[in-house]
Amino acid sequence: MLFDAFKNRKYPKIESIKTNPTWRVAWGTVDENYEDIVWRDEKISVIVPCTASEFLTEKLAISSGGRFVVVGDIWLTNQVQLLQKLGIEPDSFQRSSLQLVANLWERWGFECLHQLVGMFALVIWDRERQVLKLVRDRIGVRTLYYTTTGSVRWIAPQLRTLSPHRSSDLDLVALRDYLCCAFVPGERTLWEQVRELRPGTVLEFPDHKVEAYWQLQEQIVAVDQPLAWHGDRLRELLDQVVQEYLPPANEPVGVFLSGGLDSSCITALVTKFHKAPVHTFSIHFGSECPNELDFSSLVASHCQTQHHILEITFKDMWERLPETMAYLDDPIGDPLTVPNLLLGRLARESVEVVLNGEGGDPCFGGPKNQPMLINSLYGSVTNQDALQAYLISFQKCAVDLPQLLKPEVWTAVQTAPWVFEEDLYSQASYLNRLMAMNIKFKGADQILTKVSNLTQAALLHGRSPLFDQRVVDLSMEIPPEYKLSGVEEKAVLKQAITYGTSPTNADILPEAIIHRPKSGMMVPVQLGFRKYWQQEAKDLLLNRNAAITPYLNQLPIRNWLNYQGDTWSRYGVKLWLLVSLEIWLQVNQKCSSESKK
Repeated sequence: MLFDAFKNRKYPKIESIKTNPTWRVAWGTVDENYEDIVWRDEKISVIVPCTASEFLTEKLAISSGGRFVVVGDIWLTNQVQLLQKLGIEPDSFQRSSLQLVANLWERWGFECLHQLVGMFALVIWDRERQVLKLVRDRIGVRTLYYTTTGSVRWIAPQLRTLSPHRSSDLDLVALRDYLCCAFVPGERTLWEQVRELRPGTVLEFPDHKVEAYWQLQEQIVAVDQPLAWHGDRLRELLDQVVQEYLPPANEPVGVFLSGGLDSSCITALVTKFHKAPVHTFSIHFGSECPNELDFSSLVASHCQTQHHILEITFKDMWERLPETMAYLDDPIGDPLTVPNLLLGRLARESVEVVLNGEGGDPCFGGPKNQPMLINSLYGSVTNQDALQAYLISFQKCAVDLPQLLKPEVWTAVQTAPWVFEEDLYSQASYLNRLMAMNIKFKGADQILTKVSNLTQAALLHGRSPLFDQRVVDLSMEIPPEYKLSGVEEKAVLKQAITYGTSPTNADILPEAIIHRPKSGMMVPVQLGFRKYWQQEAKDLLLNRNAAITPYLNQLPIRNWLNYQGDTWSRYGVKLWLLVSLEIWLQVNQKCSSESKK
């Protein structure tokens, strides 16, 4: 059903939004007349709504001995080295990276996963043992979802592709977690019958065994070495990673540039190593709102990029939200989703590959960890335990849950465990515990998923060098005091980018960027709901037929919409989270009903 809030308005209606489903694999017996089967065996069928020849070339490979079939999405940075291990001359290898993995798996099996450097989501079928394995890269750049019930288990890299094979029942714990975090952390999805494979793990059918081939863990080294020593190690690795992430030397490349330290670092390194045109892309929200264009323009000028600035209006934000939610797997209540999609479309006019600065805060000690550090010192005074403080630190709806959730929903989820507990109470240093959670959950379940979904929607290849698995591993070797100590944040990253391994690197970025205070990209949703979207949001969220009505009470939402008691100016963020959820549910309920016809 379409609600009044979406009728007769000049933006994409939910009924008009189309997203292309991708490949999926069926584990179990599927009718042989099932449409779009491009490959099948006794217990497995590969289904894709595109030409079989295109799929078989790019997304499916059979090992040289014929035993293993590999389906999936992959991008490797060390393909040359892997070919050499197989004794193959790189210039003579004309097949895909997927074919390489199929041959590696036939040679070394599970152990070959330790050799793969890049991003991937794979399904591997052992025709001899009749065993199916699901594999996801270490950091979670690519996603892989699977159904948990029924005689046939369905697997796909996009959650919406599984719409025909699940019920419409919500996972109430996932709903609770979304309201606290603005994303769904861990293996749960918002659909009760679908789970997400965690990064760095392998799931095996038919016994449903889960095995980790990589784990993020603190391994601090060289505690007696100075900051400069650790900065040199980081700079050497960043130089290598950025060069590997660049397109061919004759092709232009883009960078999403906010003007903050992280994206500025990537911009500086890209322009240092890439000789073809470098395009940078920045946004602002019009004359009513503060912006960071002075900083991004300073970096673009210093690095001599071709700079593009996009103004995103309040009308754009509201009108493009349904389309944006349709491209996401689980809902993401981050107000940057719409800007990310629109900026990606602008970038696609000039480039096919775009890099970003995502990962700097989780890996190197951004300021969002400071409230938790303060709580660790003064928790006995504030009477907050670590888990409660962590949930509140997201500044979403954690403290509102008893009033926001319907009584029966609150009763069902109140005592359910949280996915953060194991990491939060580990034996690692406190800062590294916080950073590990940011990498494992916010990184994999919000940041990288958002980057992947929305750059692909814009027909771009999005790459995040600071979230490279080697950079993440190195970040856990650096002493915590070189990441965040008091008010000094990301000291090791500043050291690496300022001085690097030689004095000639000292001017790679202006001093004003290195030492500017962190502000973050603030999307003006507070002003948006106060001045532009209030009535539309009321029509959407307070409608008796709203998708959220069975789960949420209207009174707190009504108070937020009227800005009653908004002491800390947080209602706009909460309302955006709820509007994103409502629209995501509408989009996916429609997709589900259509796909089952």
